[in-house]
Amino acid sequence: MSEQDQMINELFNNHEELTEKQRRILAAAIESFAEKGYAATSTSEIAKKAGVAEGTIFRHYKTKKDLLLCIVAPLMAKLLAPFVIKDFDKVLNQEYERFEDFVKAMIENRAQFLKNNMQLFKILVQEIPFQPELKEQFTEHIAKKIFERFRKIVEHYQSKGQIIIMEPYSVVRMLASTIFGYLIARYLLMPEDEWDDEGEMERSIFILMHGLSPK
Repeated sequence: MSEQDQMINELFNNHEELTEKQRRILAAAIESFAEKGYAATSTSEIAKKAGVAEGTIFRHYKTKKDLLLCIVAPLMAKLLAPFVIKDFDKVLNQEYERFEDFVKAMIENRAQFLKNNMQLFKILVQEIPFQPELKEQFTEHIAKKIFERFRKIVEHYQSKGQIIIMEPYSVVRMLASTIFGYLIARYLLMPEDEWDDEGEMERSIFILMHGLSPK
């Protein structure tokens, strides 16, 4: 069972009041939202995939948006945030002598996480910019916690003279933009292209270090 399947099962198991039909509806909605996006997915498609009547969906969820929020909001708050932060800890708690080694480990760590959780990641990337409720959940449960951890790491490498003295949050934003820009292009926008993953990673690190190096 994949990490993503485990996360979905844990979400369902934490809601013992869910009926079997509701579980099928939620699983079908996750698959459909990831494949086609929220706006392009109809409740009739979800119902067909779940093997239920469309009216069954509206007996449990007032609108399609309620169904989206029912999936993503608790996933971020109860499952995705702990998984993300715990997974990040594998890198954040390590002591890397060089800043570029830390960045390389971070890219490798995030790439593996995305490969294991692609459907959920697609939904988050597609919908967070357009759903204020999801943006608030993401900021509260993930972004704030991770940014604070990164701030301390940036200050550590600044104190060692490996990156320039700059507002830590600005450095974090540059790192995030570079890393996730590469990962989104690699796994969401152009996954069918022939990628030189090692080369792309090395070039990304070179660009970061060339711009951040104090020398």
